[in-house]
Amino acid sequence: MTDLLLKLFVPNHENKEDAAVRGRIGTLSGLTGIVCNLLLFLGKLIVGTVSCSVSITADALNNLSDASGSILTLVGFRLASKPADEEHPYGHARFEYLSGLAVAVLILFIGFELGKSSLEKIIHPTAVEFSAVAAGVLAASILVKLWMFVFNRRLGSHIGSTTLMATAIDSRNDCITTAAVLGAALLERYANIRVDGVAGLAVAVFILHSGLNLARDTINPILGEGANPELRRQLVDYIQSCPKVLGYHDLMVHDYGPGQRFASLHVEMDSREDPLTCHELIDDMERECYVNHKVQLVIHYDPVVTDDPELSRMKEKARAALKTIDDRLTLHDFRMVQGKGHTNLIFDVALPSDLRGRSESILQELTDRVNEGEDKTYYLVVTFDSAAFNQ
Repeated sequence: MTDLLLKLFVPNHENKEDAAVRGRIGTLSGLTGIVCNLLLFLGKLIVGTVSCSVSITADALNNLSDASGSILTLVGFRLASKPADEEHPYGHARFEYLSGLAVAVLILFIGFELGKSSLEKIIHPTAVEFSAVAAGVLAASILVKLWMFVFNRRLGSHIGSTTLMATAIDSRNDCITTAAVLGAALLERYANIRVDGVAGLAVAVFILHSGLNLARDTINPILGEGANPELRRQLVDYIQSCPKVLGYHDLMVHDYGPGQRFASLHVEMDSREDPLTCHELIDDMERECYVNHKVQLVIHYDPVVTDDPELSRMKEKARAALKTIDDRLTLHDFRMVQGKGHTNLIFDVALPSDLRGRSESILQELTDRVNEGEDKTYYLVVTFDSAAFNQ
């Protein structure tokens, strides 16, 4: 069914990196969600009103919030597909994240209101009139939401959209909550146990939980979360496989929304290599990263000295000393400046976030270990930077 809808409404849907294709897939998801959720809302609202069931009515309002969320998703994808302009040179792709955040706020509001109604039903319980029609509507709702879960998960995986994956998870949660509502109605009907208000409260809790998770997933990229580990691995694997590359560090990825990623990286090459040749290789790397990963990468060229025995020995000694202090500590940009009375060792240390308060003590211990057994003094000039960019 998903493949059929893609073929009918999204021409060239295999080209998932194309912003226009991405927008049409988001539109397809949004329109499908609006139609399905409005039909479920109307069916459950009628059944909930006739049977005086707050849990079924709560589930109906949950579907209404899902329909509203689908509208926001639709609008968000439309705005995100707008091309870059003078005021927004990095494009408008973050609208997709903002639409997801708006959906999360709407879900949280609905969950709060339903929680209040359910608590009132628990305090002042009333009988529920349940019928086979009500059971049929709820059972059909479970099947529809199960299909929507599979549908949105496939679309989300296809284009790598956190918004569509969150929509899929919300549909899966709806299956669970509707099953709880159906179970509560059956208990009231056949066991005469008043659990309608409790079931409605459970639905509200699930809605609030979904809203909080969705808010977290959409706020993190807006705030500037770290690079996707899989993307980082792909970039690093490619860079390390390139000729003349001795090492890399300070990989920073900036996410301006799906399809709008920019990155910078330092690449180490032997200082004896022809600079023009290195420059040409770096140009090729940058171009290849965009073609294969849609990341606009800027590479900084770091020439490193490889034929100085003293420099190489002290670099390995400093690296070993760091490992004895904490196995996670690494160094890069190692240089040596000779002097008459002492020699400066200048380098950067990638510091994990939980060690930020220990930089002074680490530097002192590192200085002592590096100078141990030496016949001259080495001064360490160390810059501590984030390990998050040097994994």
